[in-house]
Amino acid sequence: MYTQSAVTADGIQKKRRRKLFGGVAALLIGALCVGSWLLWHGHDEAGSAAKPAAPSEQGPLDIRETVEKQPANVAGRMAFRFSADDMQAGESHAMPGMWATDKILAKGINRTLVGFKIGKDATTGDENWRIRLAGPICGTTRHVTVGDRTAVLFRSGVDTHAPCDHVAFVDLDTGKKLWEARFSKVNALYDTPSVTMTRATVVVAWGKGSQAYDMGQGKLLWTSTPTPKCKDGGLAGGRALLIRTDCFDEKSLAESYRVRNVDPRTGNVKWTYQVAKGVQSVYLVSAEPAVLAVAAGDVEITDLISLDEHGKYGATIRVEGGHYVADCVDGEEDGAVDNCPTIVVGDGQVFLTSREDPDGTIVNNSNWIIGFDLATGKTVKKFESGHDQLLYPLRMSGDQLLALRESSDHITPMGLVSMNPRTGKETPYLYFDLPSEAWTLTAPTLNDIIVQNGRIFFGTKQASGPSTDKKKVWEWLVLGVGSAG
Repeated sequence: MYTQSAVTADGIQKKRRRKLFGGVAALLIGALCVGSWLLWHGHDEAGSAAKPAAPSEQGPLDIRETVEKQPANVAGRMAFRFSADDMQAGESHAMPGMWATDKILAKGINRTLVGFKIGKDATTGDENWRIRLAGPICGTTRHVTVGDRTAVLFRSGVDTHAPCDHVAFVDLDTGKKLWEARFSKVNALYDTPSVTMTRATVVVAWGKGSQAYDMGQGKLLWTSTPTPKCKDGGLAGGRALLIRTDCFDEKSLAESYRVRNVDPRTGNVKWTYQVAKGVQSVYLVSAEPAVLAVAAGDVEITDLISLDEHGKYGATIRVEGGHYVADCVDGEEDGAVDNCPTIVVGDGQVFLTSREDPDGTIVNNSNWIIGFDLATGKTVKKFESGHDQLLYPLRMSGDQLLALRESSDHITPMGLVSMNPRTGKETPYLYFDLPSEAWTLTAPTLNDIIVQNGRIFFGTKQASGPSTDKKKVWEWLVLGVGSAG
C-alpha cells in the first residue's frame, strides 16, 4: 500500500498509493533549492510549448523528428521533477528508458513503465498511468513515433536471469499496452536482445535471429536467421533499418562484422557492408545516413565510417589520439549497439566534441563541437564552448543541431542552444541553473538527456540509495526544464 500527497488550495490532501520500487517505501516530495535562473511555477503549465508540427510526409506510425522552436522567453523554469528520499543504503533499482511527449514524461523502473503529467513535482503515486510487465525491462529504444508510441523488451519472469524474450508496444500518452509478443526462446546467459523501430515496424534481434512486427496490430512480418557461427548482434532504426551481424572464425579466433540495410516491411536485404578485419567492435551510430563507429585494434572507438545510400564506403573520421570524444555505451546488458550519446548525425555531417583536456592538464575547462562532412571526412564548422563551459551535442532539430551548454563553474547559467551547421550561428533556447542535487544528471553517458516540445529532461539510468543509513538524502531521478513563458 502506498499514499501520495498533493498540494491543493485547501492544503494537503492524502491519497492512497501503491508501491513502485517494490522494496522501496513511498517516495516523498522534498524542498526545492534552485538558482536564480531556474524558476518553479508549481502546477502552472501556461509556459508549455505548443507541440510542433511533424513533417507533412510523416504519418502517426513514422518515427518522429520533432523540429523545436525557439521559445519567446529563454529563461528556464522547472517543468517537472521526480525524486525520492526513502531509499535505503545499498539499495539500487534500474531505470531503463525515458521518453517525453507534449503532456507526459515516461520512465522505466525495474519491471514497470510509469507516465507522469509534465508540470508536476512528482513522487511515487503521482503517475497518470503505470504498466506492470511480467518481468524486468531488458531493452529499450530512444525512438518514438509521431503518435507518441514506443517499444520495450521485458523478461518472461520476475527473476533478473529470466529470458529477455518479450516485446511490448505502448502508447506513452495513455499508458495503454497496445500489444505484446514473445519473439524467441532466448538463452538468458548468452543472448542480449535489442529493439528498434522504423517505418511502422518494430524490430527485435536476439543473437540467433531477428524479427519484425507491424506496429498497428503486432502482426509478425518476417524472421531472419543468420548463418552458422554468426549472430545478429544489434540494430539501428529511425529512418531506415540496419542489422549488425557478428561472425566468429574458429581458425583465427577473431570476430568479424557486417552491416546489412534491410527493408523493414519485407526483410529483404538492400545492401551489405563488410567491416574490415581486425576491428574489435562496431556501433551503429545512424541508420540513414549510415554511420558506423569502430574500434580498430583497440577497445575504444578509433574511427567513424560513413556509407552512401548504396552501402559503399564514404569517408573515415579518425578520433584516436585523444583529440575527440566518441562515446558509445556498451550494450552488454540490453544488446543496444546504437547508443552513442556524444555523437550526432545530420545535415550531411557528424558532430563530435573535442576533449576538454587533450594534454592531460585542465587549464581552461572548455571544448568544441566539430562538424565533419560525411562525404569527405573534412571539418566543416566548429562551435566553441567558452571558458568554464562544456558543449554536448544532443540531437538534430531539422537542419539545426541542439546542444547542451554546461556550466562547469556553476555560476554561469547552463543553456539549451541551437546551432546552425552551415553558418555557425548559435541561438539560445533556454537558460537555466540546476540545484546541486541534479548536477550528476547532466553526464550524457550516464543519464538520459532528451529535448522534446520545448523542454529538456535529465533522467538517471540507475536509482541508488545513500551511502550510509545515518542520513536521509534526496535522490533526484528526473528533472525537466521548460520556458518561463
